[in-house]
Amino acid sequence: MAGLDPLIHAPTRLQLVTTLSAVSEAEFATVRAALDVSDSVLSKHVSALVEAGYLHSRKGVHAGRRTTWIGLTPAGRKALHEHVAALRRVIDAVE
Repeated sequence: MAGLDPLIHAPTRLQLVTTLSAVSEAEFATVRAALDVSDSVLSKHVSALVEAGYLHSRKGVHAGRRTTWIGLTPAGRKALHEHVAALRRVIDAVE
């Protein structure tokens, strides 16, 4: 269906972008715990979404340890809003 974004349609990626939509950015470990996935699974999804321009990633120090922060880019927010609108159209067609 038009408007569904195959890049963010996968359940884990959809959870990832919706989780990040509520904040400017979040610590990698916090997102990993919220999604209940491994480091490698989250890293794979983050890399694909960074490559697509939907997420940004930066390294930093938090509480004395190195960490990675991730957040949605404007393009990622737009893609999420368009995907949700397309999902609503699909749901509305069920009746």
